[in-house]
Amino acid sequence: MKRTALLYPLAAIALAATLPACEQMQTKEQKPAAAAPQITEDMLRDRAKDQLAQGVKQYDSGDYDNAAKNLQGSLDHGLLSKQEQSTARKYLAFIYCAGNREQACRDEFRKAFEINPEFALTPAEDGHPIWGPVYRSVRTQLIAEREAAAGKPMTLLPRGKAEGLLADGLVKYDAGEFDAAHKLLQAALTEGLSDKADKVKAMKFSAFSTCLLAKYHDCRNEFVKIYDVDPNFDLTPAEAGHPSWTKTFASAKAIAKRKLEREARQRAKGTPPLAPVTTPKK
Repeated sequence: MKRTALLYPLAAIALAATLPACEQMQTKEQKPAAAAPQITEDMLRDRAKDQLAQGVKQYDSGDYDNAAKNLQGSLDHGLLSKQEQSTARKYLAFIYCAGNREQACRDEFRKAFEINPEFALTPAEDGHPIWGPVYRSVRTQLIAEREAAAGKPMTLLPRGKAEGLLADGLVKYDAGEFDAAHKLLQAALTEGLSDKADKVKAMKFSAFSTCLLAKYHDCRNEFVKIYDVDPNFDLTPAEAGHPSWTKTFASAKAIAKRKLEREARQRAKGTPPLAPVTTPKK
């Protein structure tokens, strides 16, 4: 009996000792797990912007490998604005061209144009000997593709001397040899381009060449003359936004439109049309 009596207090003591441990285990099991931090779209957008800024900074310091990683990373988020995307593509193109990866450079310039129709290099960037010709070649190709898509004829092979001069002039333009390009394009016009679209193209790139040579008076006159051939002429958004001729073209367009309006009024009155307009030098 004594032995049995002693067992009951000992069992009670053991049970009492295990109860707090069980309660602690139950408390731990019942406590909800901490919520995982929520990543919002705004956080990802800020991260993309930071990577873009870091990539540009690394590019400026000559750290091209890390710059390319950050620039591509900023694009991978898919949250940058069109202008920011084209900026990232531009610096990637610079890096690829500088690394003799011309096709990759060309692809990035093309993507920049496709993402942002307003994309354009600054005059200093446009004139760079490494990527300037690639940039202009891509731009010319896209313009030709858009003209073809709009149903305008696109010359694949020269049809005669004038067309050959036009093709050579465009090659010189793409190579950044603007003085030579202007002379060849003017020679094509003098020789006599039979196709209206070819005439407009020659005059347009002749105007571009003179503006890039800082001959703004001649450039404006070239633009004005185009309206004698095509009264509905206009530049694409990418072309119109080029810093070398934006203001010059806007001025020429206004002059040409006023001239066309005067001629329309004179025709209505039965009077002869005005002679071609050239703008005075300032």
